Amino acid sequence: MSYDALVLVSFGGPERPEDVMPFLQNVTRGRGVPPERLVEVAEHYQHFGGVSPINQQCRDLLAAVRADFAAHGVDLPIYWGNRNWDPMLADTVTQMRDDGITRALAFVTSAYGGYSSCRQYQEDIAAARAAVGPDAPVIEKLRQFWDHPGFVEPHVDAVRAALGQLDPALRDTTRLVFTAHSVPNSMAANAGPHGGRYEAQLHETARLVAAAAAPDLAYDLVWQSRSGPPQVPWLEPDINDHLATLAQGGTTGVVVSPIGFVSDHLEVVWDLDTEALETAKQLGLDFVRAGTPGTDPRFVTMVRELVTERTDPDGAQLRRRLGELPMWDTCPTVCCVPTRRP
Repeated sequence: MSYDALVLVSFGGPERPEDVMPFLQNVTRGRGVPPERLVEVAEHYQHFGGVSPINQQCRDLLAAVRADFAAHGVDLPIYWGNRNWDPMLADTVTQMRDDGITRALAFVTSAYGGYSSCRQYQEDIAAARAAVGPDAPVIEKLRQFWDHPGFVEPHVDAVRAALGQLDPALRDTTRLVFTAHSVPNSMAANAGPHGGRYEAQLHETARLVAAAAAPDLAYDLVWQSRSGPPQVPWLEPDINDHLATLAQGGTTGVVVSPIGFVSDHLEVVWDLDTEALETAKQLGLDFVRAGTPGTDPRFVTMVRELVTERTDPDGAQLRRRLGELPMWDTCPTVCCVPTRRP
């Protein structure tokens, strides 16, 4: 199949204090999130001057991928559009149409299956194309990459580096804690064509990272960044509750690895570097947060490899992966049907 562009599709984030509340209203529209919760979350952004790191991280990734494409002879222009804030995806698709793009691939800044982490991006792409009209370019999402070496290996090295900051004499009471964004239980149950895909992929990534980084240490997968009505059950335990449980059980130090994320955006620097760190301090736990892939050269190379899988006649033979869960190039139509949004 021939393609004439790549578009980076991401979540988006505010870049000025006055953007924060309109951005949050975009994110939560139709979800029944109480206004007081929006005010609370807005304060998290204002703590960082009203600027989310995610847009700059997308710019940095774009620059790195463009340089990598140029160095390896991949002649595809790269665009960028967001779900919730400028540059909005519909505007990007309009520009792509005006530039003569007819068929493009989409790289989404989420490694996993699930409604909000995959299918909703498919819906965003469809909605953007519908807004542009019948001459909008066809856009096909690249596969999920939860077990690609270019995603796993940067997390492995980040965990190793974080462990190096803890007292080796206390290794026997050190634990790895992997985190990802919590979702409603109903949404987790409907992830993938047979359910449970989001959790299964995250457990597989955690297993791969732990086995390579510190096979002698126990590890857990827990959740962070819950939002939504309190009466709706979400995946648990929350990272802060889990830290309390570990401290009660004799753990002295933790390395927290946010494997649910590709870069250090606000849900990492606030929910982990601020809130979870404060929890750990109160509990007397040594706490080090491991990094995310960001623009690690292996992650950048992964983007090119995912494109090559789809553009090379021998693409199926070029796939690199470490895990054991089944995968597919294009998500089945029955995948991740939402029963309740967050």
